[in-house]
This record gives sequence, structure tokens and C-alpha cells, in this order.
Amino acid sequence: MGTDTQPSPEQIAQHVRQSLPAGGLFAGHQWRVATQPFPLDKKTVQQLEQLGRVLLKFYQAANTIYRWSAEGRLPAWPSAWLDRGKPQSIIDLQRSKEFRAELPRVIRPDILLTDDGPRITELDSVPGGIGLTAWLNRAYTGAGAGVLGGATGMLDGFAGIFGDAANVRLVVSDESATYRPEMEWLAGQIDPDRFSVHGQDFADFGDGDAVYRFFELFDLPNVPAAEPLFAAAADKRISVTPPPKAFLEEKMLFALFHNRNLAETWRQQLGDSFQRTLEALLPQTWVIDPAPLPPHAAFPGLGLTDWQQLKNLSQKERNLILKISGYSEQAWGARGVWLGSDLPRDEWAAAVDQAIEGFDESPRILQRYHRPARVDAEWFDFELGQAQAMQGRVRLCPYYFVHGEFDTAKATLGGVLATICPADKKIIHGMSDAILAPCALGHA
Repeated sequence: MGTDTQPSPEQIAQHVRQSLPAGGLFAGHQWRVATQPFPLDKKTVQQLEQLGRVLLKFYQAANTIYRWSAEGRLPAWPSAWLDRGKPQSIIDLQRSKEFRAELPRVIRPDILLTDDGPRITELDSVPGGIGLTAWLNRAYTGAGAGVLGGATGMLDGFAGIFGDAANVRLVVSDESATYRPEMEWLAGQIDPDRFSVHGQDFADFGDGDAVYRFFELFDLPNVPAAEPLFAAAADKRISVTPPPKAFLEEKMLFALFHNRNLAETWRQQLGDSFQRTLEALLPQTWVIDPAPLPPHAAFPGLGLTDWQQLKNLSQKERNLILKISGYSEQAWGARGVWLGSDLPRDEWAAAVDQAIEGFDESPRILQRYHRPARVDAEWFDFELGQAQAMQGRVRLCPYYFVHGEFDTAKATLGGVLATICPADKKIIHGMSDAILAPCALGHA
């Protein structure tokens, strides 16, 4: 904005609104404009800056555990769990030697700030919001506000995951069409001659192309581009990220991490320090596997001997979330999520029955619910022409970009998106009355 004086909340909000691309960023979606970036304390910022290394190591460890389980070097049940409900074609793809070392090059955890500290509720390796966060960082920087990652951290981070490929193709499915505008903005900002956005029918890949897969693996039958894309990638004629590894997109990875039978393997793969870090960050998680337990056994941390007993817990005891683990059109956004303490007993019981019955086709996980802490935020009401205070609960989405070969790869923080929902909302997502803001180091 070109002045030495501190801009007012209204000036910042007006600048941000005026900076919005003509085509928008999310098809048909709106949000509340924050009057400043969301402030984070120094300790949280340091945690976020170090977390990319830890999560990259987590993906590497999960990749190894799946492979060893499939090869018989570990028990069969981890890979059997992760393969549940997948067609053989997906299992063959993710086990192929051509993709053996490949991992997602964009890592985005969903982090809730709770009274007990930060908690990672899930990891997304095909995340929306890259273009949105890049634009927010640039818009608020242009308004005179500092942000984590600076004006170009997201753009530089995303561009860097494709190495020196001459052409980068961003393939967006119809299922993911909501996010196409932000992908088009992103491509145009980085290099419109090198980056291009294509629909799910595109198959004109040239040797040496790099491809960003912005479609879900459960949606492959509806994406004509998928088969030629993965065939060309398997032949090493093109590169693709994220790789076609459905097991790396399963929320049940958190349950495998907390499973005591695998604790020593995780320790060997992660090291003591990273393992302790993740033990504090990942909520206790269980897979709803209906296989009967011996009469003297119980699920650790729950004291239940049968999943049917979940239905009889009191509302206070139901401080638990049921989620579809992955590989389902219900497994992203705020769909396929049931918060036990927020549901009447009959609705909770029905969700538990679905989880038990759906194990073979679409496994569910159960996760300890950590309630997000209340935060103070402010947005600008353009109709009233004034700033409005809001008490809310926040989800942080840091974006990490993985550069280099995987044996020496580094994960760099490009920026952090805060989604602040009104305090009465139990599940945080990008609703129209949520504030979306970039994050910054606070002054306190």
C-alpha cells in the first residue's frame, strides 16, 4: 500500500477484497475477510517450522511399514488394513517398484489449537487451498502485514516440487472442480508458459512433463486421464505427484502409529525424538475392525471389549470422533465425520453400526476428540462498513513443499492458512461464516 503508517483494519480488508482475482479462487464459495493475519506465538511458529521434517519422515516410515508388511517382513495385518476396500488395480499400482520411493510432495496437516496444545487431526496429501493461501499471503503482504512464508513462499514452494521439468500439467478432476480457479490463478502467477491447468480428459503428456494429480484415487473410473498418466509415469517418461498410493491417504495411519505392536518399528524408522513429537501431536486413534477379541482383552485406552459397546457410552464418554478412513467420496471436506458428544444416542448408534458393517468396503477410524480452544478474531463487514469481533475456534493448515530426491529431500514451510469458525461450531471447515486468514508471528 506504499505508506509508512500502519494501515487500519478497514484499509487491510479493503485491499484484500480488491485484490481478489476476477475469476475468484473457489467456485461458488465465500468467506469472511480478516482485518489482519492470524497471530501465532513464537513457540507455535517454531513448532510449525520444524514439523515438515517430522511429517516427511512419518510418510517415509509409513511407506516402509506398508511395503514390509506386504513383503512379509512385518505381519500382514497393517497392509491388509490399508488395502481394505481397494480394487486390485490400485493395490498393484501402489506396490509397483516404479513408485517404490515416491511420496507426496505437498504435505498439509490439519492442526487444531486445543487447551492441551496443538493436535493434528489428519494429513492431506491432495489438499485444496494452495492457491488460496498463496493469494492470501500476497494480498496481506501487499496491505502492509507480515505473514509466515512471505509474499511468495507458497508460489516458490509449489513451483519447486516439479524440479526443472519444462512443462507442468495440473490435472483437475470434475470432483475437484471447486478448486480449479485457485489452480488456474496459481499457474498464471508462477509461469503461464510452463504451468497449465487441464481437465480430467487430458492425456496429451509429453516426455519430461511433470504432472500434479489434483484428483482422488477413489475417483479413477471417472478420470480418463488417469490410466495414460500413471502408465507414462511408470515408464519414467513423466513424473507425477502425489503418487498413486492410496495407503498414504488413509487416516488409519494414525491408528497404526499408536498401535503398540508396531511401536518398535516406528521408533526405528522415526528415531526417538520424532516419535515423541508425534505421540504428543497425533490423537489416540483406533480402527473399527469387527474381528472379535479374546475374552480377557480390551481396546487400549477405551476399556471396551467389543465395538458394539461404543453405542452405550454416555454423552460425556462419547468425546470421540468417527471418520471414514479414506478412499471414499465421503472421506474429504467435512463429510463422513461423526462427533459422538454432539449426536443423540440413536444417531451415534447408527454411525457405529455403519462403521462395524462397513469395515470391508470403507473402514472407519475412531479418534479421541480434543476440543479446539477459543480464540479472538476480527473480520470486516463490508455491508455495515465496520470491523466485527468474533470468538472462534481455529484450524491451522501449514503447507510443506518437498524438494529434492527422497533420500535427501527437504520439506519447506510455504505458508499457514487459519480457518476460524464461530465458537459454537463443533467441526471446523471452510463455511461461509468462517474467517480465512494467513498466519503471522504475533507481537506478544
